[in-house]
Amino acid sequence: MLLITLTAPFVLSACGDEDNSQSQSGSEQSARANASQVDIKLFSLNALAKQPEIVDCTLENGDDAQCAKLVVKYLPDEMEIGPFCPTTLDDKGGIWDWDGTKAGLYRLDKAFLTMLSEQGYIFYDEDGTVHVVDNATSRPTVDHACIQVSEDQEVKVTILIPTTPVMADKATPMGVVSKVGIALAGVPIFSDAPSVQHTGHLPALDTCAGHVDPGGWYHYHGTSSDIDSVYAHEHVDAECSNLPQDPAGLFGYAFDGVPIYGSVDADNVMPTDLDECNGHTGLIGDSGVSAYHYHSTNEFPNLPKCLKGVVAKNNFSTTAQAGVGARPPEGTNMTRNEPAGGGRPGANNMSGNGQMVPPGFADAAKKLDVSEAQLMQAMDDAGGPNADLAKVAKTLGVTEAKLKAALPERPKH
Repeated sequence: MLLITLTAPFVLSACGDEDNSQSQSGSEQSARANASQVDIKLFSLNALAKQPEIVDCTLENGDDAQCAKLVVKYLPDEMEIGPFCPTTLDDKGGIWDWDGTKAGLYRLDKAFLTMLSEQGYIFYDEDGTVHVVDNATSRPTVDHACIQVSEDQEVKVTILIPTTPVMADKATPMGVVSKVGIALAGVPIFSDAPSVQHTGHLPALDTCAGHVDPGGWYHYHGTSSDIDSVYAHEHVDAECSNLPQDPAGLFGYAFDGVPIYGSVDADNVMPTDLDECNGHTGLIGDSGVSAYHYHSTNEFPNLPKCLKGVVAKNNFSTTAQAGVGARPPEGTNMTRNEPAGGGRPGANNMSGNGQMVPPGFADAAKKLDVSEAQLMQAMDDAGGPNADLAKVAKTLGVTEAKLKAALPERPKH
């Protein structure tokens, strides 16, 4: 089992007064920042496909910058993952953050799946066998399947993280499967997994809040080094087994170069002054340096709700055949699929801000003459899968009838 000790000898510095920084250009802020670079030596050797390096890069605002370039494996060596889907109702699987009636974080077990059945989402046969599908190699033949994707040991993931944070004019919200960052364990981090109410299917997370992308590589959907704090707070019988728990430790870096810490500060006190992104300026670890950084919380998903800084262009790609950031090498024998309704193998079904677009929503955005990002943000702001469509229509400047006609049919249940 891979165990990583999360420490932070090097940190990213403060970006000055937050209100003033919002009106400054990226170049001015970079010049003022008294920042140490991301310490690439902190990343687990077990995860690296090649030596990390500092390279020239360009930020989304056009600024020239330097980035840490990390090329990681599909899964760190010796890291044990799972369980994901239970095989039968008598088994225990991973976890799921249910956003329908009786919303909350649940263990994937008989009690939870029975509750979903009572709501019309039936994930098992009469004999208690759970509908488990590897949708990288086969399509679901039922309305509701538990998704458990197989790994592709050949895949490599390339990530660019600015070494010095540059604060953006406005924060970038995290939607569905938005790119968040990378853990020191060498595992990519993404925001909320796709809702059952969007797709009909449940892409199970293990008890470290991770699962395998359709492209075959493992990633987290939570601050996994502090996930046990969430289980304690939400009374879920689970614990993370592939990463040591350290509520005060450094979990990783966000795609804007800002560090992500656990739910407490260096004094083991939960901060009370976090902003809308779950960040604040304060002392980092035992370094004595004050800097802007993100914290997890004790509620799932325990990740930054938005990114305050500017990210690098072309900051995420994989050699995978499908899934997020897929750029398979020329001549690849395509053997893997996207999720059901998710497009052709090798496609990248992401909006402009790096958010995953559920099946049918790209076409809906075209019909409504708005961007995919605008549609997804309006849906999220109005309640997500159970969005108030009148509110969404008003935000987008269309009639509710036109919106309903454009949106894909909801999954059967």
